[in-house]
Amino acid sequence: MQSLAQIDDTFRRAVAAGDVPGAVAMAATDKGVVYDGAFGARDLGAGTAMTRDTVFRLASMSKMVTAVAAMQLVEQGRLALDAPVPEIDPALNAPLVLEGFDAAGAPILRPARRRITLRHLLTHTAGFTYEWCNANTMRYIKTSGMPSTSTGRLASLRMPLAFDPGERWHYGINIEWVGRIIEAVSGQTLDAYLRDHVTGPLGMDDTGYVATPAQRARLTSIHQRAPDGTLAPLAPETPFTPEFWPGGSGLFSTAPDYLTLLRMLLNGGGSDGARILRAETVALMGRNHIGDLPAGVLATTMQARSNDVDLFPGGALRWGLGAMINMEAGPNGRGAGTQTWGGIYNGYFWLDPARRVAGVIMTQILPFADPRVLALYGAFERGVYDAAGAA
Repeated sequence: MQSLAQIDDTFRRAVAAGDVPGAVAMAATDKGVVYDGAFGARDLGAGTAMTRDTVFRLASMSKMVTAVAAMQLVEQGRLALDAPVPEIDPALNAPLVLEGFDAAGAPILRPARRRITLRHLLTHTAGFTYEWCNANTMRYIKTSGMPSTSTGRLASLRMPLAFDPGERWHYGINIEWVGRIIEAVSGQTLDAYLRDHVTGPLGMDDTGYVATPAQRARLTSIHQRAPDGTLAPLAPETPFTPEFWPGGSGLFSTAPDYLTLLRMLLNGGGSDGARILRAETVALMGRNHIGDLPAGVLATTMQARSNDVDLFPGGALRWGLGAMINMEAGPNGRGAGTQTWGGIYNGYFWLDPARRVAGVIMTQILPFADPRVLALYGAFERGVYDAAGAA
């Protein structure tokens, strides 16, 4: 049986080998936090030590936060999973499907055969994609001149679908649209809604779209993996105010804050006296909502941003209302029915309701699905289950 000290050694060896510049990892059972560790540096150039309160860019780990917010509105009867989504934009309410390109290179578009629902959006079956994992979307953006999703412009969301809603699974800008729907229904901007109804009640004080000066002082740098395996910090990004707060990305947070979110879900919607979801809603979120549609496997179109993605080769993967689901027990301890996903900068989480374990590992490395980080993630998960006696 592995000890917590052995998990520490695993992380120290990964830092020494150059697998990661630094990482923060935490895990909990339904009885409380069982592991908490910070290792390495926030920036290989500056050498500032990684600490448990280091601030990270959540990227797509933001999606679960937004999904929780949407399900609050479902509980209140202000949104419905299977009704057409509220009328907020033609790209969402009267979408077009991109069927390909003609001989001259012009896009071939047709009206979608059915309306988009909130369930479609939360499960990534609406037909929306990201340019980094869909070649046709990438080509359409270049052909049409529409802005990239990284620009923060509303026009970047107004892309055609890759298929008719409900017919396939493909990762995309779906949760960005969920954020827009939350704003329309609640009458609040997404940052304000999350603060008032999710992060604020849970005491996630380091989680938000705009990092304060104090939080920026604790912000880790993004590092790029070179072809030879080495890591180098990227130049700091220039802060800008986007035209909308993206529900699918953009939040800053810490490992303790994110573990608070996971513990809330592990405990059926409540944490430390704050209840933000009903237990039956949390259970609903963790069910397979896409039937037999395969999910979770992606081919990259931007190798500097992401590797090809297949986090559990050969495993049956489906999607719940906000996260991927392992339909079978995983190789490192998680049980069948575990919810999981990550962010483009190689942060990952898992939530195992059957074995009552949740964990998060935070790094800031490109490209996504980095093999060295995934190996470390797996070793961390195995160590947690061994040390907690949950395997």
